[in-house]
Amino acid sequence: MIKTKSPTRPITIFTPSFADEDNTNAQNLTVKEIVARLPSEQFRVIMISDGNPDPRIAARENTKLLPYYRHGNTAQLLIRSLVFQPDVYFYPRFGPLDQAIFVLRKTLRLRTAVITHVVSAISGAAGKNPFARSIVESDAVFANSIHVAETVQQRFGIRAGTIYNGIDRRRFFPHAASALNKAKPLTVLYAGSFRPWKRVELVIEQAARLPNTHFRLAGRGETEDYCRALCRKHNCRNVTFLGQMSQAQLGDEMRKAHVFLFPSIVEGHPQVLGQAAACGLPAIAMNLYFPEYVLHEETGFLAKSDEEVSHYLDLLLRDAAIRQSMASAAARHARKFDWDQVAEQWMDVFHEVVARRETS
Repeated sequence: MIKTKSPTRPITIFTPSFADEDNTNAQNLTVKEIVARLPSEQFRVIMISDGNPDPRIAARENTKLLPYYRHGNTAQLLIRSLVFQPDVYFYPRFGPLDQAIFVLRKTLRLRTAVITHVVSAISGAAGKNPFARSIVESDAVFANSIHVAETVQQRFGIRAGTIYNGIDRRRFFPHAASALNKAKPLTVLYAGSFRPWKRVELVIEQAARLPNTHFRLAGRGETEDYCRALCRKHNCRNVTFLGQMSQAQLGDEMRKAHVFLFPSIVEGHPQVLGQAAACGLPAIAMNLYFPEYVLHEETGFLAKSDEEVSHYLDLLLRDAAIRQSMASAAARHARKFDWDQVAEQWMDVFHEVVARRETS
């Protein structure tokens, strides 16, 4: 349960995040979980809605959902949000709405504090990064992993705190039965978008190499057609394309699988690895972005090369004892990423940043 404070008035937070229940964008999922846990007597929240909102947010008192329009949306959201005189602009992206907020905050000397959560490792020249303004002009900057925080320090000279993304335990929890008793044949699961850096084609190459293992791919994206063609080329009858899945459906898939394979090479701190861990699913990922959801050789493996990916996959598929040990360790490790604790950290940040800005 989140501890409460006793502010003299509610803090008004505006976030350019969608409250829609079926919106599975990682940033929107994060904000929804935080907002759902903020005490309504302490925090007034303004969000965007383009459909059916998360029931927890729809039922939350002191919450305003702004409709999303197809045309003239930036101006309408800007005007309607500023009417509420927000104390905090939370989780800026890098679109026209965010740029307009920064301009007006400076020209009109608004007392709105900006709080940024960086979820991708920062690379390249700092000035050319699309998130640069959100980082440099924020009142507080946090990252979703230690590695991402280090890249902010390296590129901008700004010391970012670390607040992890939590795990929705309504959807992601271990199977009642042990991994040893999961149905055969053995199943490898991938979940994420189909984009070049996600390298879903590597999953298909593993499927071609292991015809007696089932491979299930959840998600959609620009490389999906190529991946389907690659399956046909290799005659991979052991691959199933699942399409876009709800969080509940993904949790079910994770509990049915034996190994989670995530060969992406460009990430911040992908929530899907934490979700897999919470379901007691050993994971194989790349070590390039140092994901803290996976403990190397304890809850899964962090590979340095594609050759190691193959080696670790073979090891997990042939050794049920290692799978079971890592499955249990993963479920225990996932308890560290509890949304109630994460929301409490953000609540403290909101209070501290608003107090600091009001006295400056």
